[in-house]
Amino acid sequence: MKTPEIAWPHGVLPVLGEDAEQIAGQLASRIAEALQAVLSREPRASLAVSGGSTPVGLFRALSRKPLDWARVNITLADERWVAEDDPASNTRLVREHLLQGPAAAARFFGLKQPRATAQQGQPDCEQALADLKWPLDVLVLGMGNDGHTASLFPDAPELPRALDPGNPDVTIAVNPPSQAQPRISLTAAALGRARLVFLHIRGEDKLDTLRQALARPEQTAAMPIRLFLRPGLQVFWSP
Repeated sequence: MKTPEIAWPHGVLPVLGEDAEQIAGQLASRIAEALQAVLSREPRASLAVSGGSTPVGLFRALSRKPLDWARVNITLADERWVAEDDPASNTRLVREHLLQGPAAAARFFGLKQPRATAQQGQPDCEQALADLKWPLDVLVLGMGNDGHTASLFPDAPELPRALDPGNPDVTIAVNPPSQAQPRISLTAAALGRARLVFLHIRGEDKLDTLRQALARPEQTAAMPIRLFLRPGLQVFWSP
């Protein structure tokens, strides 16, 4: 494979490969190693993952890792405000592909609450996540072609609050006009405190988006993924 020509910032580690399953397996191993390191010195470890189609292979590979999963807390970076059995639900995705086999013993903290709207459910979500191990030990982000990550969409009216580093909340309800469903997301402040961050993306279009994001790193509101393009980030990509 010809290595994509990207000027990677200092401290950002790219892991690039032609085989999506192989890249997912490599990322699963890195995550498992990181969680094991935490469990070797602390009672619990925490992991936040992203939804969409890209992480399915990762979830399946990670679910088979021989960790003490009963001591692992898992949550989502964001969620659509839909029923948990809805095909668009990230919770459904996690339950079907990650919380299987050995990983079924993990404690899952869902974001969707039994309220009519995300705004109504956000305080309940804060309460539900109070027992999650903070700060997050491992965070796996995705990225859209508009430069969003989690549900930090450039067109969301709530974006300034979502990006506010002083926001004391760990979640925020967002209603981006570009999206079919309202969302709830971890805030940039909560995501930004994660000890280890991975970006998992697929496709040449995502590399083009990443190039755009790297070209103007200071314009975070235009492409919120820019907040995380900093030393320590590990980028896993395949076509």
